[in-house]
Amino acid sequence: MTQPVGQPLSQQLGQPLWQPSQSRIEQTNLWRFIQSINASHHLNITDYHQLHQWSVDYSELFWDQIWQQCNVISSHKGNVILQHGDKMPGAKWYPEAKLNFAANLLKFRDSSIALIYCGEDGARQQISYAQLYQRVAQLVGGLKKYNLKPGDRVAGFMPNVIDTVVAMLATASLGAVWSSCSPDFGINGVLDRFGQIEPRLLFTTDGYFYNGKILNSLERVAGIAAQLPSIEAIVVCDHVTQAADVTLLNDAVPNKAIHLKDFIDTAIDNKADIDFVDCSFDDPLYIMYSSGTTGVPKCIVHGIGGTLLQHNKEHFLHTDVKPNDVLFYYTTCGWMMWNWLISGLSLGCTVLLYDGSPFKTPSILMDMAEKEKVTIFGTSAKYIAAMEKACIKPAQSHNLQHLNTILSTGSPLSHESFDYVYKHVKHDVLLASISGGTDIVSCFALGCPILPVYRGELQCRGLGMAVDIFDDNGQPIRQTKGELVCSAPFPAMPIYFWQDQDGQKYHHAYFGQFDNVWAHGDYGEITQHGGVIIHGRSDAVLNPGGVRIGTAEIYRQVEVIEGVLESIVIGQNWQDDVRVILFVVLRQGLVLNEALIQTIKQQVRANTTPRHVPAKVIQVAAIPRTISGKIVELAVKKVINGEAINNKDALANPEALDLFINLPELLS
Repeated sequence: MTQPVGQPLSQQLGQPLWQPSQSRIEQTNLWRFIQSINASHHLNITDYHQLHQWSVDYSELFWDQIWQQCNVISSHKGNVILQHGDKMPGAKWYPEAKLNFAANLLKFRDSSIALIYCGEDGARQQISYAQLYQRVAQLVGGLKKYNLKPGDRVAGFMPNVIDTVVAMLATASLGAVWSSCSPDFGINGVLDRFGQIEPRLLFTTDGYFYNGKILNSLERVAGIAAQLPSIEAIVVCDHVTQAADVTLLNDAVPNKAIHLKDFIDTAIDNKADIDFVDCSFDDPLYIMYSSGTTGVPKCIVHGIGGTLLQHNKEHFLHTDVKPNDVLFYYTTCGWMMWNWLISGLSLGCTVLLYDGSPFKTPSILMDMAEKEKVTIFGTSAKYIAAMEKACIKPAQSHNLQHLNTILSTGSPLSHESFDYVYKHVKHDVLLASISGGTDIVSCFALGCPILPVYRGELQCRGLGMAVDIFDDNGQPIRQTKGELVCSAPFPAMPIYFWQDQDGQKYHHAYFGQFDNVWAHGDYGEITQHGGVIIHGRSDAVLNPGGVRIGTAEIYRQVEVIEGVLESIVIGQNWQDDVRVILFVVLRQGLVLNEALIQTIKQQVRANTTPRHVPAKVIQVAAIPRTISGKIVELAVKKVINGEAINNKDALANPEALDLFINLPELLS
C-alpha cells in the first residue's frame, strides 16, 4: 500500500522519513535552477546528485550561474571567474569584480517587511525594506563623521536586535569590517577577540534580557573600552530602557560614548541614496572567531564576494528561500548563524530576529513561529533534544501550517530527534540537518528541497563544494568513517587570519593534514543515499585500543535513556592507552547508581560495539559549553588529563569546567 507523499514513511533501513511531492519539487528554486542550466548549457540533469557533480566539475559555470540567478549587484563583474583554480589556498574568485555587500542586502526598497524583532519580554518591532534602507543611510551619515575607511573595523557588543543589523549594513556599505560578540561574553572574552582587531567604533545596547532577567551591558562595556585604546566612539542603542544613559561610559572613558539618536544623521530622508563604496571580491567583510576554549581565539577574516555568493546559494537553492518566506534562526550575534541569517535580506524575504532564552516559557519559540507564520525555522540540535526531553508536542498545541522547513545545526542531530520532529512537531516538513562552521561562515553539508529525508543523515553535500571523506592516506572512501574534506577551491574560504602575516596559521588550520585539500576537522561518512553523517569533531574522536570512535555515536545512545538530560564523553590517557569516560547530567533529584550505570553501558554495547562502552560513567552537575551552546570536549579532556586551560572566558558557564578537576573516580 502506497503511503501519502509528505507523510512519515517506515523507519526501516533505507526508507525515508519524509519525501517531497512532485508538485512541491517543481515549485522549488532548485528545480527551476536545474531547468535553467539545462537550457543554458544543453544539459540533461534530472536529479540533485547529477547537479552536484556538474557543479563541482564545472565550478566556474556553476558559481557564475548563482551570480546571475541571485541578481548579484556589482559595478563591475569582469571576465575572469577563477584564477589559480588548482591552488588551495591561493585560488582567486572574480579578481576583477567590484561590488558592495550591503548594496546586495538593501537592493529592495519597498514596503514589504524586511525585519521583525521579537523579544522574550514580549516586545515586537518590524520595519520594511524602505525603512531599513533609510535607517542604514542615516547611520552611514554618522559613520562618515569619523572618516571610516575600507578595512577599518567596527565592533558590536549587541543582542540580536534590529539596531545590530542596521549597524552591520552601515559598516559594510562603507567597505569597513564588522565583527560582533553577544553581550553575554565576559570582559576578558571580548578583549581576547576585539583586542586583536582594534576596532575604531563600538556599538552596544544599554542591556539585554535573558530568562526573565534584565542584564546591564554598560558596566562591561566600560571595562572593555578602558582597555581598548583604539576605540574612538561608543554608540549606545536603547533596548532595555527607552533612553539609555551614557553617563557611566563617559565617566569611565571620557567623551567617547554617544547615544544612537545623537550619532545618526537625521537630515537624511527616505529619498536619499546610499553611496555604497566599491570593494573587491576578496576585500574583508567579517571577522569571526574560533571558540577559543583552549587558547586565544583565531580571528577568521571572511571576504565580501565569497560570503555573498555562498549565502545566496545556500538560501536560494538549499533552503528554498523566496520573497514571501519568513526566515528564522535562533542565534546570538556571536555565532556565525547570525551572519548567515541576515543574508536572507538579499533574496527579499522577511528575516525574523529573536533575543532571549529559547525556554523563557517552554514553548516560546513555537508560540512565535505560529504567530509570525514562520516558514523556515532554524535552531540547534540541542534545542530539539531539549524540547523532546521536556515533552513539548507542537503538533498538538500549535498551528504550524505555514512551516515547511526546519533547520538544525550546532552538533549532530540524533536519529531519535529526527523521529521526534516528524511525530511531535510536524509530519509534513523538510527537516534539514546542516553542518559547516565559522571557518567558512556557511555549510559543507545541508538540506535539499527535492530530496527525501533519511533518519540520522544530512541530505546532501553542498553545491559547488567538492566535499569528500578521506581515509588517513588521503584516499576517498564511501560508507566508511573518515575525515571530511573539500578537495577544490570554493568562494567562501576565509581570505586570511588576522595578524597571520606569513599565512602559516591559516595553512596549518586547514591544509596541514592533506596537501592542497581543505580538512575541516569533522569525522563523518558519505552514505549510500549520497547523504552525510557527522560523527563528531576529529580532534575529539576517541581512540581506545587504536579504534577510532566518533563521540556522536555514544551521545546518541546515552541521551535516549530516561533520566539522562545530557552528557559529554572524552578519552582519558590510561596505562599507555586511552579509555572512554562518560559524564552525565541527570534529571533533578536523580543520583547515579550502579543500576543506571549498567543500563547506560548495556544501551551503548547493544547498539554500537564493546569498544564504545565507557570504562567510567560519572555524574556531574553541568556540562561546560561555549556561548553558542556547543559542548567543549577538548577542554574537558585537557582538564582530566591534567593540562591547563587558560581561556575560560570563552565559555558560557566556566564554573562547570571546574567540576571536572581532581575527580577521585578518574584515579581508579
